[in-house]
Amino acid sequence: MKVQIWANLGVKDVAKTKAFYTQLGITKNSGHESNDLTSFIFGDEGFVIHFFKDEQLKQAMKSDLADLTKGNEVIFTISAETEAEVNEWATKVEAAGGTVFDPPKAFQGMYGCAFADPDGHKFNILKWK
Repeated sequence: MKVQIWANLGVKDVAKTKAFYTQLGITKNSGHESNDLTSFIFGDEGFVIHFFKDEQLKQAMKSDLADLTKGNEVIFTISAETEAEVNEWATKVEAAGGTVFDPPKAFQGMYGCAFADPDGHKFNILKWK
């Protein structure tokens, strides 16, 4: 059996999360869909993030979830091939209802931006120079 790793994150509104990532053009992970779950495949390596309704994930973890208004649980990084692609991500994120909290810019030999989805999960978009 092939060993895999994926992420499970909590969300307040599964339908809103599904709409957000669909609008960004992220690939839907078919076969993983319910009222309590939506799932997407990120990147060419097939990294999966399952977005569970908060209460469902809390039950499975047997603990409270991180308060994303006070800090991060993790930040995911998505690669970009060009600066234009980074800029396009920032535009698409805002149009889909996300928040670009670090706008596109050059830094430390890279070019990137960072955003939060409607639940506060954070992502970098990064082009290595």
